[in-house]
Amino acid sequence: MFSWNIMNLATSARRPHRATKGILFAALTAALIFSLLVSAGTGQLAIPPAEVLGSLLHRIGIDWLPLPSHEAGDPTLWAIRFPRVVMAALVGAGLAISGLLMQAIFGNPLAEPGVIGISSGAAVGAGLSIVFGLTFFGQWTTAVFAFATGLIATLLVYFMSRAEGRTEVVTLVLTGIAINAIAGAAIAMLTFLGDTQSREQIVFWQLGSLAGSRWPQIAIVAPVVTIGMIAAYLVARKLDLLSLGERNARHLGVNVEWLRIGVIVLVALLVGASVAFVGIIAFVGLVIPHLMRMIMGPAHLPLVTASALGGALLMTLADLGARTIVPMADLPIGMLTSLVGGPFFFWLLRRTRKRAGGWG
Repeated sequence: MFSWNIMNLATSARRPHRATKGILFAALTAALIFSLLVSAGTGQLAIPPAEVLGSLLHRIGIDWLPLPSHEAGDPTLWAIRFPRVVMAALVGAGLAISGLLMQAIFGNPLAEPGVIGISSGAAVGAGLSIVFGLTFFGQWTTAVFAFATGLIATLLVYFMSRAEGRTEVVTLVLTGIAINAIAGAAIAMLTFLGDTQSREQIVFWQLGSLAGSRWPQIAIVAPVVTIGMIAAYLVARKLDLLSLGERNARHLGVNVEWLRIGVIVLVALLVGASVAFVGIIAFVGLVIPHLMRMIMGPAHLPLVTASALGGALLMTLADLGARTIVPMADLPIGMLTSLVGGPFFFWLLRRTRKRAGGWG
C-alpha cells in the first residue's frame, strides 16, 4: 500500500488542469455520441447518421432532420439497432465503473471483475438458472443468480487475498485464476448436463454477445447502472481517503471494511446484471479505469465520469467491430475486448514489476 500512496502523490503532482478534464469529457462524449449514431446505422440495411439522429429527434417532436428513407429503416432502428447500442453503452459504463471501484478498494491496478473471477462466477449462476430451468424470481431469476454467484466469487477472492490487514496483489491474481478455473469447470459441467438449447445459451455466456438485446432487458440494466454510478459518486471521496492508506483513512473517519464490503456488493450487482444479458465481457474494467487514471490522476470523482464514458465508447466500438470485421457475421464481442485487453494486461504487469514494490 505504501507504493500505492507514493504513486498517488506523484500522480497528484502532475494531474491535469480543470480545463483539460473538461476537454477530455467533451471529447469522450462527442466520440460516444458519434459512435452510437454510426453503430446504429451500420448493418445489412445501412442508414446514414443524419437519418439515425432524425429518427431519434422525431420521437421527441423535433423534425429538423429526415427520417430513414427506407421504409424498414425506422422500425429496424427501434426494434433492433437502438436496443443493441444502448445495451453496449450501459454494459461498457457498468464494467468500467466496476473496474474503477475494484482497483480502488484493492489498491492495485490489476484488480478487474473478469481477472478476479466475478464475471465467470456470475456466468455460473446464470448457467444454473438456464440448465435447471429455475424461475424463482420470474424474469429476474437469471440476473439474481448471476448476482449471487458473482458476489460469492468476489467475496472469496477478497477474504483469501487478505493478509495482516492488507490485500496481497499476488494472492489476488492467483486466487482469481483459481476462481476462474473452478468456474470454467462448473460451466463445462453445466454444458455437459444441459440439453441442446441450454448448451447454446451457455456458449453464449462464454463468448459474450449483444445480439439479443431488447428494451425489456435494458429496463433492468439501465436502473442498475444508474444506481451504481450514483453510488460510485457518493463513495468517491472515501475512496480518495482510502488511497492514502487504511490507517490514515480510519483516522479520517472511514470505516474501511464496511466501505470495501459495500463496494464489493455494488460491483457484483453491476457485473451480475451485465453478465446476465450479454455474457462474459473481459478486460473492459481493467483497461479503461487504468487508462483514465493515467490521464487524469487519482481523484475518483472525475474518474467515475471518465471511466463511464470511456467504457461505453469502448463497448460501442467493439460491438461495431463485431458486426463489421467479418461480412455477414456477428463476432463474439468478448473475444474482441480480450484481444485489446490481453496485450494491455501484459504491458501492465511489466510496468507494475518495474515499479519498486508494485501497487500493493
